[in-house]
Amino acid sequence: MGDQGSVDSVGTRLAVRLATLRAEQGWSLDELSRRAGVSRSTLSRLERGELSPTTAVLGHLCAVYGRTMSRLLIEVEAEPPQLVPAVRQPVWRDERSGCVRRSVSPPHPGLRAEIVEGTLDAGAGISYENAPVPGLEQHIWVLEGTAEITVDRTVHTLREGDCLRFRLRGPSHFRCPGPQRVRYALMIVLP
Repeated sequence: MGDQGSVDSVGTRLAVRLATLRAEQGWSLDELSRRAGVSRSTLSRLERGELSPTTAVLGHLCAVYGRTMSRLLIEVEAEPPQLVPAVRQPVWRDERSGCVRRSVSPPHPGLRAEIVEGTLDAGAGISYENAPVPGLEQHIWVLEGTAEITVDRTVHTLREGDCLRFRLRGPSHFRCPGPQRVRYALMIVLP
């Protein structure tokens, strides 16, 4: 899963990328705060690398910038390689939500699909208010445990081996009811 040095450098590169994205849009911190629903002070601290974003905050920013979370995280990599050894797969941890995301097959220019491995601790959940890209195709395959996935106000319970596929146009929620953590593969296909 990488050493502490690589985690720190990913965090630093993420801070720089977030600041660059805002500058590319020509937005002030106040404008981004209004659009993302995240406080100006939090955004400022994120861009300076003083604060690591939670999954929820990163989800808000991805929606505003029209990117999947995996795409944003891979943008902080120098060059996406064709072969991605397990030790080089970017890992994002949100200790607060009990969520870990590994970009198994990260986004690449010219390709529309990516694969993410996700884990949620028992009782943990993450919510996304909007689809980062409307019409995004997702396939969720539960590898271990049980997941409750809410899409279009419908709750789907997935057990080991089950797969849910859909086009995401609005909010979604991932939850692990327990008693053990859930591990799943998420395939994301851009429209």
